[in-house]
Amino acid sequence: MKKLILMLLMGLRVLCCPAQRIVSDEHIKNQQERMVFKQWDRDKFTPKPGFLGLNPYYWLTWALHPNYPGSDLRPLGPQGPQTQRIALALAMSQADQAYQLHSDTLKAQALMKASAFSGLLSDMDPLWQLYYRYAFAPLLSTPENELEGAGAKARAYLISSGLYSWFAEERESLLERLQTARKTTLSRGERLLSYQRMLGEYHKLEAVWEEKKRLAWKHISISDAAGILHKSGPKLSPASRRDIAIADEILKHSKL
Repeated sequence: MKKLILMLLMGLRVLCCPAQRIVSDEHIKNQQERMVFKQWDRDKFTPKPGFLGLNPYYWLTWALHPNYPGSDLRPLGPQGPQTQRIALALAMSQADQAYQLHSDTLKAQALMKASAFSGLLSDMDPLWQLYYRYAFAPLLSTPENELEGAGAKARAYLISSGLYSWFAEERESLLERLQTARKTTLSRGERLLSYQRMLGEYHKLEAVWEEKKRLAWKHISISDAAGILHKSGPKLSPASRRDIAIADEILKHSKL
C-alpha cells in the first residue's frame, strides 16, 4: 500500500512539473541584442561591478575575460568580418566593372583594327567610295571594244601584230592585282598605296595603248611602202632581206 501511494505521489509530481522552463536572463538578452542591432557600448554590459566592485556576478562573468567589453565582436560592426566581406565584395565588383570596361574597349579597338585590315570590308573605305571606285571604274567594268575609233587596216594591224592581245593581257593582269589588293588582309595604308600604284600603272597602260592606236597608220604606211619597193625595186641580196625581216620584226613587236 505504501508503495502504491509513493508511486501515485511520484506520478503527480511528474505531471505537475513542466518538462521545460522559460529562462529569462537579462544579460544574455543584452548580449544577443548587442550582437545584432545595438551599439557595442562598454557601459551597457551587465552585470555591473556594483558598489565598490563588490557584485559577485560581475566577477563571475567578466573576471576570466576582462577585455571582452572593449572588443567589438559584432559581425556587422565597423570592423566586423561581415562588414569587411561586404566592403571587399564592393571593391571586387568595382574592379570587375573596370576590367569589363577595359575588355570592352579592347574589343571595340580590335574590331576597328580588324575591319581596317580585313579585305571583306575594303569597299567601305571612304577613299575607295569617294575616289578610287570612280578612278578604277573603266577597269572594273566590262571591257568595251578597245579598237573603237581605229580604221579597218589599223584594227587588222593591231590584232595581227599582237599589240591587242598584249594590251588585253596587261589589262587583265592589272585587274587581277586590283582584286587581290581589295580582298587580301592588309593595313589600310598598304592597301591605299597599292591602289595608287596600280592607278598610275593603269593610266600609263591606257596612254601607251592610245599612242599605239594613233601610230598604227605609220606602221601600216611603212609596211605598204616596203611592199611596193619589194615588188618594183631590184632584187635584194639575202643579207638585205634579212635586214628587212629584222626591221619588220622590230616594228611588229615595238611598244612605242
